[in-house]
Amino acid sequence: MTELPAPTEAAGFWEARYRDSDRVWSGRPNALLVDEVTGLTPGTALDLGCGEGADAVWLASQGWRVTGVDISPTALERAARHAADAQVDDRTAWERHELGRTFPEGTFDLVNAQYLQSPVHLDQQTVLRRAAAAVAEHGTLLIVMHAGWPSWQTRPPFEAVFPTLDSVPAALALPEDGWAVRTARTVRRTSVSPDGEEGFREDHVWRIRRR
Repeated sequence: MTELPAPTEAAGFWEARYRDSDRVWSGRPNALLVDEVTGLTPGTALDLGCGEGADAVWLASQGWRVTGVDISPTALERAARHAADAQVDDRTAWERHELGRTFPEGTFDLVNAQYLQSPVHLDQQTVLRRAAAAVAEHGTLLIVMHAGWPSWQTRPPFEAVFPTLDSVPAALALPEDGWAVRTARTVRRTSVSPDGEEGFREDHVWRIRRR
């Protein structure tokens, strides 16, 4: 695993988040990843902010060779165990990076950037531009972002700026002769509060193909 520079607030925050809980995420792949990637020809994939590895393991089960990246050593250990349990450890590799400061080398047929939104500092624009640069010819960049707080969230826990459907492609400034937007959509899904209040949350999805 790649060694990070000196620890930062973000590194400490995310390691504590994983270390203080037996499991943070469901273990199932993000549904929007499954929707957008199903049907693509498997190749090499980079999963940014892989957490406990659900997306990376699913991709590997579909025939992709996946590099999963996260800031938390605990998350990466769990991801590796998940891959071994799913018998796809021969198609997965794990690297520790603090995105915005370090980034994996090479290019990939798929770069998956799901919910790179953080309550602690993350240079999101730099990360997404480096993600685009890591897409191989005829490869795919998949970005999913929350479009706002859940409908039941009357008191947001921290200040956040949410993207519009137009703002992410504009910030990436990808040349039209080199890239084609295949998907740009907003998806509403059911969201339930910790107290059981039912509501919804909206996500933006961009699937962009390099020519």
